[in-house]
Amino acid sequence: MAEKNWHVGSTLSIAVQALLCLAGAGAPARAFAASDSFAVSRDLARLDPGVIWEALIAGIVVCSFLAAIGLWLHSALRRSRRLQLRRNVFISSAMNNLNQGVVMTDAQRRIIFCNDRYLEIYGLRRSDLRPNMTGYDILRLRRERGVLGVTDDEFYQKAASANGLITELPDGRAILVKYFVLPNGGSVATHLDVSEERRLSRQLASTKQFLESVLDHVPACVAAKNIEDGCYIFANSAYEKFWGLSRDFAVGRNARELFAPSSAASIEAADQAALNSPDGQYRNEFEVDRAGARRMVASIRIVVRNESNKPEFLLIVFEDITDRRSLSEELESTKKFLELVVDNIPVALIVEQVKDGRYLLANRSAETILNRRREEATGLTASDIFNAKEAKLIVARDEAAIKKRGMITEEHPISTKDGLRLFLTRRATVVNDAGEPQYLIKTHEDVTDRRQTESRMAHMAYHDGLTDLPNRAAFLQALTQMIEACEGTDEEFAVLCVDLDGLKEVNDVFGHALGDKLLIEVAHRLQDSARGGVVARLSGDEFGLIIDGKQPEAGLALAQQIGEAVAKDFQIDGRPVRAGITTGMSVFPHNGTDGASLLANAGAALFRAKQKSRGTISLYQPEMDQQIRDRRVLHQDLSMAVKNGELSLAFQPQGAAGHSVAESEIIGFEALARWQHPVRGQVSPAEFIPIAEESGLIVEMGEWILREACREAASWPKPLQVAVNLSPAQFMHGDVVGLVHSILIETGLAPGRLELEITEGVLIEDFDRGLALLRRLKALGVRISMDDFGSGYSSLSYLQAFPFDKIKIDRAFIINLGRNPQSAAIVRAVIDLGHGLEMSIIAEGVETVDQLAFLANEGCDGVQGYLLGKPLPIGKYAGLVGRAEAMELALKTG
Repeated sequence: MAEKNWHVGSTLSIAVQALLCLAGAGAPARAFAASDSFAVSRDLARLDPGVIWEALIAGIVVCSFLAAIGLWLHSALRRSRRLQLRRNVFISSAMNNLNQGVVMTDAQRRIIFCNDRYLEIYGLRRSDLRPNMTGYDILRLRRERGVLGVTDDEFYQKAASANGLITELPDGRAILVKYFVLPNGGSVATHLDVSEERRLSRQLASTKQFLESVLDHVPACVAAKNIEDGCYIFANSAYEKFWGLSRDFAVGRNARELFAPSSAASIEAADQAALNSPDGQYRNEFEVDRAGARRMVASIRIVVRNESNKPEFLLIVFEDITDRRSLSEELESTKKFLELVVDNIPVALIVEQVKDGRYLLANRSAETILNRRREEATGLTASDIFNAKEAKLIVARDEAAIKKRGMITEEHPISTKDGLRLFLTRRATVVNDAGEPQYLIKTHEDVTDRRQTESRMAHMAYHDGLTDLPNRAAFLQALTQMIEACEGTDEEFAVLCVDLDGLKEVNDVFGHALGDKLLIEVAHRLQDSARGGVVARLSGDEFGLIIDGKQPEAGLALAQQIGEAVAKDFQIDGRPVRAGITTGMSVFPHNGTDGASLLANAGAALFRAKQKSRGTISLYQPEMDQQIRDRRVLHQDLSMAVKNGELSLAFQPQGAAGHSVAESEIIGFEALARWQHPVRGQVSPAEFIPIAEESGLIVEMGEWILREACREAASWPKPLQVAVNLSPAQFMHGDVVGLVHSILIETGLAPGRLELEITEGVLIEDFDRGLALLRRLKALGVRISMDDFGSGYSSLSYLQAFPFDKIKIDRAFIINLGRNPQSAAIVRAVIDLGHGLEMSIIAEGVETVDQLAFLANEGCDGVQGYLLGKPLPIGKYAGLVGRAEAMELALKTG
């Protein structure tokens, strides 16, 4: 029993404790008067056990309910945290996968979020971001990394603008930054790579400009109008020209506002027909009223639709066919005219059908070849007309031309009623739409007389027209052949240069006609004395001979013999005429191993003989090379002068051709090279320029002259022109176009102020290459002038082939003005020629007022010479180039 009570008591004790806990949790305001634990136990012991159990069970239920609520709340909180975590992960993943960088800051500008795209754009790493990092900190980090080129204030100010901030990165990318301030004081900045959009935008703008430029240069009239209101939105230059309206005036207006009522009605009717057309296109012809005149136009209208396939605007292309209609009426008469022309051209024309070889057409000139009337030849073949042998050759040539399907040109004899003649035959194949040969067109031109003429001309090219002796070119060829034959052997030969003495006196006394006859007689005596040796006329009164045999004995003996032969009187036109010769001689191989050297040495010996006495014979000696050695020494000195800076520039003024010096306004200067030798003193350009050209130093020297002249001209306050001579050697060696371009960029001289003077030698050496280089130079914007016109070949074909800006008349013609009427006529003709070709003319060597007045009266554009000023250092012309004025202005303002 006691044991049971303990148990009960124990149970009661537990129940009481639970109840107390429940009571304390359910009614905290109630106070228990617990004076001691034994009193409570006595009160509880007197309670009914059933009541106690009910209270205990109720407490357990309430506790369980509260525990369940607590567990439910805990579970709900965990689910909410997991949901929030998943949401955060989703948002972070979405933000990190955006195509633009995003940076978010709080109200204190601390960075609270930065996605991966932002780091990728600027080459940053996540580890570069520190806790509590601000927007200013990350801007400073970008600036240190070289991916930000603006200040913080500029960044926030421009990024917050409507257009945002465009940042150019070192690798060429363009980033568009936009900055937004949030209501809570925080901010969001987006960073978008717009490199491709900018490239496409520029490309679109370029394409649009290109298309507008293309349409603007289309010869047909092109316009576009808005479909909704019929107002024009585009018009090209041909449209402007046709209507006499500017596009600025036409754009924004409709047809009724621009044209006469009848024309506007026709235009609107055509527009409506295009809109109603099933395929959106409409072609028609109609009349319009243009400036009171009726014109017929042919137009095509195309409805252009947008991406929604709705009509957006109308494209109109039309052209004036008024003249074409009148031309079509002339077509028939033109056809008859062409038939008449073909029938009367002096070249035989035959058209043959390929499939059967039958003749379809033959003109009147072909009757000579066909040996019958042209009407009779139609429908026949070569076998029907020519003999079997000739027909076989003709058919073979025809088949070869058809197989080649191109132009075949050949010469062959053809039997005619006038005998065997040489014909130039051209065969051309005409193909059909399928590309198969259909017709063979043959032309036959009788070139018998032409070839005979060409043969005579070929003879003239290598023979002197007066004496019929070989000329210098033929003599050099013979000399080369003689050297080739004697090389490697012990054989020798002599080269004689013979100068005819007294020819000038004969011309002065008896006239040039008798002098020419004297030259012919001298040529005959030289040929008779040479006994089969080569005799040539090298120049006006100089002859050349090649004599083989033991040298120098054979050469000296022949020189003595021809001297005696020429010394005998000549009977010309019943008058006795006396002459003599002076001879210089060189020997192969002792005095040279090539033709040029032998001829030059013989010429040097002739020069020495003339110095001694007329009528003498001089054998080349090595000491005659002293002059050559002197030139070589001068060449070495010139080479050092270029390197040591001994060259300088002088400038000679060029002026407009006025009737007096005062009226001749200075328009530019020509830059001229000068050489102050440390020992020789001032060396003449006539002495050192030829040496520079022969040795190739002119290329290096010309580059220096061009650079210094451009640098000097760029410093002039007045934008006067500067002229610089270019040697043909500069065109043959090096990149002259690249050199001029680089010097213009280096010195800053405007291309239009530079004038390059060339001689015809630039085009003589290699016409096609020289012409191409001149065109490339002109494309740079520089001016090109032909120098020394009239002194050399001065071929008019050069002026026709290239549009020179200026022609410079050689001083030799200007000096003789007033003394030689031929010079005046030549100068006048050159001025008229230049102006006819739209080229300006400048005369060199003007030294007198009379010369200046003559040139001004004849319309010459410019002059240059001592009358205006000598070549001097540019400092002497400080006032002309504006330096004196600039210095005076600087002193006043200073």
